[in-house]
Amino acid sequence: MAIEVPAFYDDLVLSFGKAWDIIEPGATKRTSPAHTPVVGTIDSAGRPQLRVMVLRSADRDSRLLRFHTDARSAKIAEIGGRCDASVLMYDPIEKLQLRLGGSLSIASERGEMDAAWSESTTFARRCYLAEAAPGAQSDGPTSGLPQWIEGKQPVESDLAGARQNFAVLWFETHTVEWLYLANSGHRRARWQWDGASQNWSGDWLVP
Repeated sequence: MAIEVPAFYDDLVLSFGKAWDIIEPGATKRTSPAHTPVVGTIDSAGRPQLRVMVLRSADRDSRLLRFHTDARSAKIAEIGGRCDASVLMYDPIEKLQLRLGGSLSIASERGEMDAAWSESTTFARRCYLAEAAPGAQSDGPTSGLPQWIEGKQPVESDLAGARQNFAVLWFETHTVEWLYLANSGHRRARWQWDGASQNWSGDWLVP
């Protein structure tokens, strides 16, 4: 008996669409496996650095993913003006792994940073009240938050000092590589953005 396979199984165009169908909901759906991808950069010593980050927005047309971070974090120095980076996602239900290659940059436009800050909940913004930079050494276990806000839901006026520590990161996608796991035989493909033609080109790979 033949094993049923999805429509995208042997179709590069449908496979590429399926990839973005997994990526985009990660920005708005907490239960999406793409909501908390792994983001990788290289530090000044040439060592890979991986961390789980929350996907805040994703758009296939612009090829942009947005993340938020503390402006005092080590990754800001790693990124500098712009740096090569990777994003890894895995959907266990769809049995699809996505590896995105591209570049990370720090947002500099005041308007887009203010918009990103405003759309976040007060609870999400509370972490930017931390008194020391993320990764700073501590004498004991700590959330890093001032005692007056510890365990509390902040109101807007509580967050006045947090805004300066907030940064927006943009990931511009240059490559999309996917691996689909199936009993009938795995499938692997890679798409590359061509700046000259302003289009994607894709190829099948051996899984």
